[in-house]
This record gives sequence, C-alpha cells and structure tokens, in this order.
Amino acid sequence: MLSTVQIKVRGYHLDLFQHVNNARYLEFLEEGRWDFFEQMSESTEWMENYVWPVVNININFKAEARFGDVLDVQTRYAQLSQRSITMKQSIINQQTGKLVADADVTYVCFCKQAKSAIALPDNLRQSIQSAIESQA
Repeated sequence: MLSTVQIKVRGYHLDLFQHVNNARYLEFLEEGRWDFFEQMSESTEWMENYVWPVVNININFKAEARFGDVLDVQTRYAQLSQRSITMKQSIINQQTGKLVADADVTYVCFCKQAKSAIALPDNLRQSIQSAIESQA
C-alpha cells in the first residue's frame, strides 16, 4: 500500500535562505506516516495498546522546496523484523515532479503495559507482511 499526503510549504517552514528548513522535513515525514496508518488500519487497537517510537531515520536531501510548493509525501512499508518496521518515504515536488527528499524510518513496537519493546502482534505482523508483498 502506498499512501500520499499533500503539504503546502508555508512561510513558517522556511529558513533564512528561503527554502524549507531541514528539520521541517521530519515533520512532513511524520504527517505522511500518520496518514498512512489512518488509511491502513480500520481499528485504533494499534494506537491504544502500543506506542511506536522512531529509533532510526536516514534521510537524503535531493532538492530544495520553497514557499508555495505543494509536496507529495509518499509512504509505504519497506521492511519488517521481529520488533520493528521500516517505512520508505519520498517527498516529491508536485509541480516539478522532482524528488525533494527520501527517507527510511524505523520504529519499534513498544507495549505500554510492559514498558518495553515487544515482538509485533501476529495479526499486525500478518497485515504488514501482506502489505509489503502486495507492493512487490
């Protein structure tokens, strides 16, 4: 499954050089992940019982984005392991079609009650695995 959310670059996203500040891309990526999860899951069980802390982000900046640009943040599952999920995300300038940034974002399944990272629940694991396989 591929999710796409649009973000319009506003003045408060800009730095002194009048392009999007690099820290803002992390917020854009997070917005993309939230949209992805809302589309992926019919229930809120994944959010009520678990916390999903980000443990690693690898981001590549490819082109600058400027005031008024409309960016498509594309998000999909990339990799599944025992306790973690990695998402592949791309930020594309809608007007030019240029890749602005891409990132691999890894997070773990953290149980609120146990207060520790745990293996992904079977039903969630199966759902994610199916989504990854359908992308291939």
